[in-house]
Amino acid sequence: MSSISRILGGRAAAAVSLTAVLALTATACGDDGSGGSGEEGKGSGEITFWDNNGGPRTAVWKEIIADFEKANPDIKVKYVPIPIDQVQSKYDTAIAGGGLPDVGGVSTAYLANMVAQEALEPLGDRIGDSELDGRLSTGMVDSVRAAGGRGEEMFQVPTSANNGTLWYRTDLFEEAGLDAPTSWTKFYEAAEKLTDARKNRFGYTIRGGAGSIAQALDAMYGQSGITSFWEGDKTTVNDPKNVEALEKYVGLYKKTTPEADVNNDFTKMVAQWDTGTIGMLSHNLGSYQDHVKALDGKFAGIPNPALDDGTRVQVSNPVDGLGLFRASKNKAAAWKFIEFAVSHESNSRWNESAGAIPANNDAAEDDWITEAEPTRLASEALNDGSTKIVQLPYYLPDWNNISKADNEPEFQKLLLGKTSAKAFADKLAEELNAAQAEWKEQNA
Repeated sequence: MSSISRILGGRAAAAVSLTAVLALTATACGDDGSGGSGEEGKGSGEITFWDNNGGPRTAVWKEIIADFEKANPDIKVKYVPIPIDQVQSKYDTAIAGGGLPDVGGVSTAYLANMVAQEALEPLGDRIGDSELDGRLSTGMVDSVRAAGGRGEEMFQVPTSANNGTLWYRTDLFEEAGLDAPTSWTKFYEAAEKLTDARKNRFGYTIRGGAGSIAQALDAMYGQSGITSFWEGDKTTVNDPKNVEALEKYVGLYKKTTPEADVNNDFTKMVAQWDTGTIGMLSHNLGSYQDHVKALDGKFAGIPNPALDDGTRVQVSNPVDGLGLFRASKNKAAAWKFIEFAVSHESNSRWNESAGAIPANNDAAEDDWITEAEPTRLASEALNDGSTKIVQLPYYLPDWNNISKADNEPEFQKLLLGKTSAKAFADKLAEELNAAQAEWKEQNA
């Protein structure tokens, strides 16, 4: 069975098992499944919006929706919060069995799967005819196009990016007489100098559990300086420079990191760092508020370390955004909502609440960005051309399976010394090359 068939077959099975339950709670407008072309509608009436991170962002979305309805009294928005860990299966189920919303929060991490199933409306022409034209972050637009896998077409309007960030304890660095870890050389120096295992103090916490692969790739490409994920039809993941960088990175485990890191996902890793005994943490802007509460200002966040010559390379992070569903019976009203949500004021409000980088360039110039230094630095690194972005192949239907279920256990074996960095990288590359070849054949 092909890798694509295996993934889609698994998703279809999951969708069938969930359809009976979710059909009872489906609240969206539109045709069953993704096959219907929908209608433009009259630009008024009710639309349904699924928030793909329901809970943490519910309050700010309700504020934006209230403002939208005040400005558009003939449109009502039905807000449906979906927990972030359920949103992919919820979409897959609705695509298979019906009940898609008019508008939904969509991440580039799973955009390709939805595009492949023809669930989303192409948005290039709508953006070109709107006030958003020319006002969206070039870096985020590039990521959205690459993730969709359909050339220059866009199937999502970006709203925010949650950039990779190196958080560090400013008080511990000052006590040790260390410079900020702005380069990989300074990073490794600090990791070693801040470690005193007898006192349960460590220089770094490494992600060994769920989500470990993306963080490892960031460390690999960041140190190797390689700026493309592909060389022809072959991935650069197992390039000797990346293998060397991976060996150095995993060499930190148990030497300058806690042993428990082998099982830590981001929640455990962040909670562990916030206890205040670890020098550095690689995560993203999403944990900023946790650090504010726990560390009383004794920390800072900077973009990922640069090479000694100042070059900074990082892998692409998923870009969050809004999608318009093909099956919607009221696309005109749904598009009005998307335009409003990504407008200067709304996009600024949402991202200030989330601590993320705004997609709207005007919002990225607002005062709160200056005051939130980690977000400001991340925004500058993303938008001023100083950072080389390695686009991860989110467009591959197998990407999530390869980068999670298939290889997170392999990364744990690597940390525990049960496999080598070369063997790990070669296995990962073999699977990626096969998935890329299959994708190209399917899209020839």
